Amino acid sequence: MQQQKRDDLLALMGERSIIMGILNVTPDSFSDGGKFQSREAALAQARKLAADGADIIDVGAESTRPGHVPVPEEVELARLNPMLADIVGAVERPVSIDTYKAAVARRALELGAVIVNDVWGMQKDPAMADTVAEAKAIVVVMHNRESVDPDIDIIADMRRFFDHSLDLAERAGIPRRHIILDPGIGFGKTKEQNLAALRGLDGFLEFYGLPLLVGVSRKSLFGPILGSGVDGRLIGTLAANLIAAAHGATIFRVHDAAEHVAAFKVYDAIEHG
Repeated sequence: MQQQKRDDLLALMGERSIIMGILNVTPDSFSDGGKFQSREAALAQARKLAADGADIIDVGAESTRPGHVPVPEEVELARLNPMLADIVGAVERPVSIDTYKAAVARRALELGAVIVNDVWGMQKDPAMADTVAEAKAIVVVMHNRESVDPDIDIIADMRRFFDHSLDLAERAGIPRRHIILDPGIGFGKTKEQNLAALRGLDGFLEFYGLPLLVGVSRKSLFGPILGSGVDGRLIGTLAANLIAAAHGATIFRVHDAAEHVAAFKVYDAIEHG
């Protein structure tokens, strides 16, 4: 059943834009921390995202916002264990686990997740690549940095990072068709580097030939541009995602699924008929 969800998603990637709905079961995520910590609230939100048209439900049990306090895997597992299997069973959508810890990914895959969304591109935990390979899961390889350096060539840095992650994937036996790349907007980059990464999506698509995921939903990148807080960033998020699509992105990780589904129906109708 879960492998069928994986295969259906892989087939869908070449047909239209794909919406990944965010479900944070954390107390401290920057936009919705604390809203979906209970099993009942998480299930209700998963069902809402699916009803709104999200193609993937991305569940995270540790905030990775800038300045977050890392939590041990035991805490992540304690947040996921009471609810993840129920979320998988409640929605007819593939479920993704947002984690960089192999033990958490392994447990989530056992409970029915089919995607590992790793904000460290399988480079933080040396067991992650083998964990993904053993489960025959899809993996999102996101570019990240320990610190911001405004003087580096961010595109060259991203290429080096992706090359290393793809080498890890090849050595572990992860098929290339199971790999998605994410430029990591808002992670270890200045505002100018974030914008450069978005402008450079075409080059990554041409060079690697792999699907691209973009996650810009409600991010602080839009604050200086729009002069608004988190709740006022939907229009900026929609604009950035539509531009990212024009530059080759296929998958969009968002809080506001219904609005993005509507926007991309129009985009796909115009671009792809």
